[in-house]
Amino acid sequence: MKTSTGVLHDERLFVPLRWWVQGTMFVATVWLAFIVALPSGVAWAATGAVLAVMVGLFLGYGAARVRVEDGTFHAGRAQIPVALLADPVALEKEETRLVAGRDADARAYLLLRPYLKRAVCVRVTDPADPAPYWLVSTRRPRELVRALGPVGAGGETTRA
Repeated sequence: MKTSTGVLHDERLFVPLRWWVQGTMFVATVWLAFIVALPSGVAWAATGAVLAVMVGLFLGYGAARVRVEDGTFHAGRAQIPVALLADPVALEKEETRLVAGRDADARAYLLLRPYLKRAVCVRVTDPADPAPYWLVSTRRPRELVRALGPVGAGGETTRA
């Protein structure tokens, strides 16, 4: 019988409000360009199509979810049992930039969003898994480390 530990961490990586504002301004600019160059009906239809594409892209990109539930770490579409993880580390802005860039391992699993500057890095201990670690963007890195905490021997770790 499966033992349920419940949801220890759950967040969606929604795109920020400023992206919606900038997207709306872009759509308004497109409408202005179309309305002076095309017949009114075509301009409105084309602008509506641009708006629909923008909304779809933002909702799809922001739908990624980071969750620790029932002994499983979910990051986007990927999931891994928490028992196969070790040493979760909450990374601040500069450390996230380095681990995602210069110091990155091409085999790592990444769920990164450019509008989120902090992340959690957690080592994968499964020898059959080609990914040495997961690097996951989050708005609440310390909470995610606490949710993964039992996997790490040292508890919560933060690097600046």
